Amino acid sequence: MNTKISHEAYTCPMHPEIIQDKPGMCPECGMRLVPTKKKPLTHERHDKHAGHSTSIFFRKFWVSLILTLPVVLSADIVKTIFKWSPPDFPGSDYLPLILGSIVFFYGGWVFLAGAWREIRGRLPGMMTLIGIAISAAYFWSVYAVFASMEALFWELTTLITIMLFGHWLEMRAVSGAQGALKELSKLLPDTAEVIRNGKAEIIPLAGLVENDVVLVKPGAKIPVDGLIIEGDSDVNESMVTGESKPVSKKEGDSVIAGTISGDGALKVKVTHIGEKTFLAGVMRLVAEAQASKSRLQILSDRAALYLTIVAVGGGIITLIAWLVAGAEVGFAAARLVAVLVIACPHALGLAVPLVASISTTKAAQNGFLVKQRLALEIARTVDTVLFDKTGTLTRGEFGVVNIWAFGNKSRDDVLMLAGSVDALSEHPIAKAVVAEAKGRGLLLKEPKKFQALKGRGVKAFLEDAEVMVGGPALLEGIGVMISGQTQKTIEEAGKTGQTVIFVVKDRMLIGAIALADIIREESRQAITALKEAGVNTSMITGDSEDVAKWVSQELGIDEYFARVLPHEKSEKIKELQRRGFKVAMVGDGINDAPALSQAELGIAIGAGTNVAIESAGIILVRNDPRDIVKIIRLSRMTYTKMIQNLFWATGYNVVAMPLAAGALAFKGIILSPAIAAVFMSLSTVIVAVNALLLRNKKI
Repeated sequence: MNTKISHEAYTCPMHPEIIQDKPGMCPECGMRLVPTKKKPLTHERHDKHAGHSTSIFFRKFWVSLILTLPVVLSADIVKTIFKWSPPDFPGSDYLPLILGSIVFFYGGWVFLAGAWREIRGRLPGMMTLIGIAISAAYFWSVYAVFASMEALFWELTTLITIMLFGHWLEMRAVSGAQGALKELSKLLPDTAEVIRNGKAEIIPLAGLVENDVVLVKPGAKIPVDGLIIEGDSDVNESMVTGESKPVSKKEGDSVIAGTISGDGALKVKVTHIGEKTFLAGVMRLVAEAQASKSRLQILSDRAALYLTIVAVGGGIITLIAWLVAGAEVGFAAARLVAVLVIACPHALGLAVPLVASISTTKAAQNGFLVKQRLALEIARTVDTVLFDKTGTLTRGEFGVVNIWAFGNKSRDDVLMLAGSVDALSEHPIAKAVVAEAKGRGLLLKEPKKFQALKGRGVKAFLEDAEVMVGGPALLEGIGVMISGQTQKTIEEAGKTGQTVIFVVKDRMLIGAIALADIIREESRQAITALKEAGVNTSMITGDSEDVAKWVSQELGIDEYFARVLPHEKSEKIKELQRRGFKVAMVGDGINDAPALSQAELGIAIGAGTNVAIESAGIILVRNDPRDIVKIIRLSRMTYTKMIQNLFWATGYNVVAMPLAAGALAFKGIILSPAIAAVFMSLSTVIVAVNALLLRNKKI
């Protein structure tokens, strides 16, 4: 019979009910998962088991504590210190053995089972050390009772009780750290009000299909990813973007499941369900990030493995050394147990994964998704951020930036006439003109005999007047000349990347309108913040030299690359890297894929509902370059916390192991197994609490 363990599933030594299909850390206690042959539980069974694990530990702690008290009271050291004698009754000499055995098998079984799973998975760790320690103490004590020697029952029972309490505290800390991620699954309502056959009915979310129309009442959660087909409302998207200010939504806008409608009622057409939804994508990315490891985590895992080997070897050497030195067997066994307990690498194993888990959660709460923990760790080392211009630093859409009026016309007159004619055009420039006119509250006239002039523009009649709107080719076609000063002004506008269109009424030039890809106001703030953080900024674009120079000067960017084709962007990143820079590339994740992969850190901006961009290590949910600064700040904060935890965990072991072995016994300083257990638990709790402090820091 083949007994080889399948590595397709992994379980936690402390929580066998938690089974995942990828290696990683336990979501309940932060321990490293070990291989298992069991199949992953369903979500319902997993939640049921995981929800009880913390309370089970707490119950085991109380039972063990109650049974430990009589054992401690009957210990010789307690009787000597407090000068009292416990009640004597038939069989009282065997009371520590009986109660100690119950505590060992009832309270300590979780550690023994965990040790077995680690050994079977060939990944010895904390559970292995604890299992060896309490087994050594128990079996020595059983032998000592019948050999009339000093037993270690009070050390054993207090050791198990303290470790149960310590692990309960750790589990609460870790569960609290990951609580925000668990809340993602609770963001959706249980039901949706769907309109079918002209009637509204309430159905479970699982009953929705694409193209269904759901009714969202004021103040209700939006149950699906979809498109608004009727109504308008201010939607709270803070769970998606981290931005507390509600976003105005109207007919034709998209909405995301889990966001909250304001005071307006909406009818939403379902566009995505199940695994295709934004929320499912977020949870998938978070799961990938949790399964991935940073360099520091790999380092801490390796250190924990070496510490396990050192602890077992050191414990054996300690036992032999004390026996050779003529110490009593009970004293030597106690030193062995203390060394094994004090060396438990739980604090070390928890130091990095817990901080990484919290930072991943914090990132999601602030509007950016970490696909790989390594990406977030690298962000702190970035000294140059290279932005793609269009759609990143700019809006990626035309907007009116200037209007010139000639003769006796006002700028509003020019814009009104242009907007009226362009109202029937689908061209992006025409749409921008119409949007600007409506935004200024101008009353547009109804165009008649609308005609598109191929390659030149459009024309129509407004109240019997012929109005034409178009570029320079339009003026050439009808023989209209531009005066010298106007020509110079137009040329200057062109050098800054502006597109100029002309408005002609009855064959006379009455005005011109300049449009450009509008620079985001957020871009100015982002560039300023990056400079304050000591990070250089660069820009890459396919636009002309004049346009690139103008945008760079407007934003205060250090360096720019113009007329760069999409496939050439990665070469520019290599050029920066050859100059010694560590580059973060910020792009849209589509035609920037090679560049995002080439950079030390690839950041996809404006992912919207498409959260599965493979080329980026970090994905920004919203089109806001200011979030780049947040990434770097969070990376630096995360790294600082990881180093603090690693320093505490390793420093604790380096100092405590010699004390546990009895290095200062000649000065009367000896750590008993119970005190060692207190220090071990205290160390892990301190590491957990220090990690939790990251949750309250603002980025």
